[in-house]
Amino acid sequence: MLVIKKEYSEYVNKTFRLPIDIIDTLDVVAKEKNTSLNRVVIQCLEYAIENMDRENEST
Repeated sequence: MLVIKKEYSEYVNKTFRLPIDIIDTLDVVAKEKNTSLNRVVIQCLEYAIENMDRENEST
């Protein structure tokens, strides 16, 4: 479940190339949650990192 949370005190600018369909979906979520696309992307990345299965990673 996506829960929009706090602001962050520090940011760094990076450029990422993402598929159009993912951007379109994230835009819809941002509008539904009445928040910025940037905040939605941050929350999605945090969720993915927190739920990543690191035990089965190949080296």
